[in-house]
Amino acid sequence: MPAYSIAILAIYLGFGLLELWRSNLFTKDEQTRDDGIVEAVSTAMLLVVTQPMIVFASAGIMWAVAPEWAGALQGLNVLLAILLFLVLDDMMQYWWHRASHSFAWLYNLHRAHHNARYMSVRLVYRNNLFYYAMMPGLWFSGVLVYLGLGWVYAGYLIVKMTVIIGAHCDVAWDRRLYSIKWLSPVMWLVERTISTPATHHAHHGRHADDPAVHYKGNYGNLLFFWDVLFGTAKITRTYPQSYGVENLAPASLGQQLMWPLFPEQKAEDENGQTVGEAV
Repeated sequence: MPAYSIAILAIYLGFGLLELWRSNLFTKDEQTRDDGIVEAVSTAMLLVVTQPMIVFASAGIMWAVAPEWAGALQGLNVLLAILLFLVLDDMMQYWWHRASHSFAWLYNLHRAHHNARYMSVRLVYRNNLFYYAMMPGLWFSGVLVYLGLGWVYAGYLIVKMTVIIGAHCDVAWDRRLYSIKWLSPVMWLVERTISTPATHHAHHGRHADDPAVHYKGNYGNLLFFWDVLFGTAKITRTYPQSYGVENLAPASLGQQLMWPLFPEQKAEDENGQTVGEAV
């Protein structure tokens, strides 16, 4: 196992142990039998199949199209290399995530991530099995690795996954820092730069009338700056009262993992009329 994978696993386990100690990692409020299955299957699929497949496939495509470009950026300045990943991976993921909340068919690929009625490190890789295979940022990252930036990607991933795992953890690391008054200016900068529990939990909130909820925004993964830049940011320094989705029919195990092979159910109101999706 590569050193960066070991580092990410250690970070994941560290936050997991924190949840185990503080908030019952395996027995979340309102969780169902399907939740554990979706999380286990989607996480294993991404790490064992999808991500390695994309790295090899993108390299294969590039080798077929431009074999002379292999390793072409190997000597690139490290700051420029990081900038390339921030734009072609993280910003592209912002737009992919935003699109997933704008188009119903894409939301069906992403709904599994929001279906859980809790926050946890368990949600980090929770998605439809086809969602990551279609994510542009992963393919662009594969191309950058082919071009010789694999050494930068390793460090970039460690930082990115630390932020993302921390943002999903239900033991919010920023809560204590917000309570320290003299740190307020520092946190003002932090919360506008990277995703924090407060800003990302808002994106997972269940009810639109909850002042702390903003599920039509706060799409950033590593950088929350993209939300600030593109006008989708909401910062409250508070946390939603509950998590999940509202105004949608329950999603089956098959729908969460393998839509469109398993079509979604339609919610009906008290008059028997179909309720539109609020994605």
